[in-house]
Amino acid sequence: MARRNLLLSAAALPLAACAGGSRFRSYDGPPVTEIRVHKAERRMELWSAATRLETYDIALGANPVGHKQFEGDMRTPEGVYTIDRRNPNSAFHLSLGLDYPNAEDRARAQAAGQDPGGDIFIHGTGTRSRFSRYRRGDWTNGCIAVTNRQIEEIYAMVENGTRIVLTA
Repeated sequence: MARRNLLLSAAALPLAACAGGSRFRSYDGPPVTEIRVHKAERRMELWSAATRLETYDIALGANPVGHKQFEGDMRTPEGVYTIDRRNPNSAFHLSLGLDYPNAEDRARAQAAGQDPGGDIFIHGTGTRSRFSRYRRGDWTNGCIAVTNRQIEEIYAMVENGTRIVLTA
């Protein structure tokens, strides 16, 4: 009997180790009602009504000044958007997508004869081996980057449909 229990315990160890390293966390606090990104301060805040829940240091697009105009300009958008999708298989660990471009963004780009681009996300840094050169300063193609550990927390806290306000 003791030997059987020992074998069962040994078999369960790898499962316990895997559970502790999961990138999917749970969250049971107040709902996040708004995300605020302050580009000049390189800061992102999660809010529940009038209460600030969390603050994160962020990296932005490699050309961070001004609103995103078109694909490839390396700028992070400014304005009001919504989190509209989740990517659990992101090359950048985990990611939450913004509904950029909106109708105004598309019209502005079209008037300039450009493609507005898309695929703007809040994401982690990815694996060290693949993205190790992206550790300091602004480096994304227009996204908002946090650490892998932080995106795990944000991914658990933020639901699709959450408003995100990005200011200069």
